Amino acid sequence: MLRRELFQTVLRLLAFFNGFEFKSVLHPLKLESDSNNDLKKNGVESSNKAQMDNLSNSDENYDLGYQPSPTSIDQNDQSTTGTPGYSTLSDPIDDHSCCSEASPSHWPATRSGAQIQAVLTRLGTKQRKSNADEKLDDLESLDLELEMMKERFAKLLLGEDMSGSGKGVCTAVTISNSITNLYATVFGQNLRLEPLNPEEKALWKREMDCLLSVCDFIVEFTPTKSQNLSNGTAVEIMESRTRSDIYINLPALRKLDAMLIEILDSFQDREFWYAEQGSMSSNSTRTGSFRRVVQRNDEKWWVPVPCVPPSGLSEKARKHLRHKRDCANQIHKASMAINSSVLAEMEIPDSYMASLPKSGRASIGDPTYRSMYTTEKFSPDHLLDCLKITSEHEALELADRVEASLYTWRRKACMSHSKSSWGMVKDLMSDVDRSDKNHILAERAGSLLFALKQRYPELAQTSLDTCKIQYNRDVGQAILESYSRVLEGLAFNIVAWIEDVFFVDRTIRNQE
Repeated sequence: MLRRELFQTVLRLLAFFNGFEFKSVLHPLKLESDSNNDLKKNGVESSNKAQMDNLSNSDENYDLGYQPSPTSIDQNDQSTTGTPGYSTLSDPIDDHSCCSEASPSHWPATRSGAQIQAVLTRLGTKQRKSNADEKLDDLESLDLELEMMKERFAKLLLGEDMSGSGKGVCTAVTISNSITNLYATVFGQNLRLEPLNPEEKALWKREMDCLLSVCDFIVEFTPTKSQNLSNGTAVEIMESRTRSDIYINLPALRKLDAMLIEILDSFQDREFWYAEQGSMSSNSTRTGSFRRVVQRNDEKWWVPVPCVPPSGLSEKARKHLRHKRDCANQIHKASMAINSSVLAEMEIPDSYMASLPKSGRASIGDPTYRSMYTTEKFSPDHLLDCLKITSEHEALELADRVEASLYTWRRKACMSHSKSSWGMVKDLMSDVDRSDKNHILAERAGSLLFALKQRYPELAQTSLDTCKIQYNRDVGQAILESYSRVLEGLAFNIVAWIEDVFFVDRTIRNQE
């Protein structure tokens, strides 16, 4: 009994210095008969000595994770003096015993002290090595992020002019380009309904947090309370807060961003798959190419073709797709509304105003002009139906001409004033007679432009929008505009990808 307690104390000390929790490996046995209590002292001592020798020899051939089988244990138990077994280390069970297990067959496999020492030594070494490797990896990743931050900071200061000659763009344009390029890097190759790679998701979050952190320092001063001085003078105490447009729009954009990532993550387990360039999917042989049925993707040969099972999608999968499509559609509308409001608040460059045509009628064309001016109840949707636009290029060209005519008529409505800058025009529009011909044409041109953008949501930026972004100097507006623009594009792509899956599913079910 004294030897066992001494041995367990040594093991506890070894476990303590190696940082592991000690678990007793020596279990007192409950003797099957009282005759075993009469073992001779020399037999016990010789058995203990033989077992210790066996433990030291087994340390050399010890392999991590080895556990003795019950068969070998039973064989050892048959010997009382020659081979060390469990009974040689047994003592009568007393009331203070820490173990109350009835049968050796239910005990966990035990390991000797030398074996445990080897385990602790090896595990301790590996653990210290693993911690060192983790610290080294953390330092390397930190160095990479630091180098990346240096590069971003340098491009920001140089205005993307690596020559350093001072011919770079302004800070607002640099940040806008950075957000656009980051979107192209992360989502440019993602043409499927599937979750982003962890590396790409981490890159998007880390870089966007860095670019959007600028907004934390764009503030405005507002009076909070008034205070009377000792001489009776009343003064107002000002405090800084986030600028109102950033305070309203930036949290909304962050929420929309998270919702779009969540939509992509929801397609981890899906019933459809994709075939590259019309070929059969490599991980399935249930059906062949669907390029013949997805005709609208023929012009975009680089877009993967969705494939569905021969029987089509299940009702659960179609319900999930409809729900995600509705969510993405709402996100697209919200992003487009924020983008339009930010662009509307940007100042129109003087260069654009100087390039406007002298006549709005010549810019928009006689047929469109007569439809806009001679009709008492103007319907922009009816006019768009009559124009029979057949391509996106025609729609964009019409949008540029309508927008140019819009600001031409607005400028003519304020022609009595000497200054023609957009700020002056915007201030004086409220004083213009609303029965004026130019004012009526400007309002109808605005409604036609809005209906055109609603009918063609994938329409590219107009010449005015591009000019505003190029000459914009407001950093806050540049961040909101670029952020909302990339989210608008991602939401539109998700809706289009879901529609592709529905198109293939309907085609397969109709063929059946």
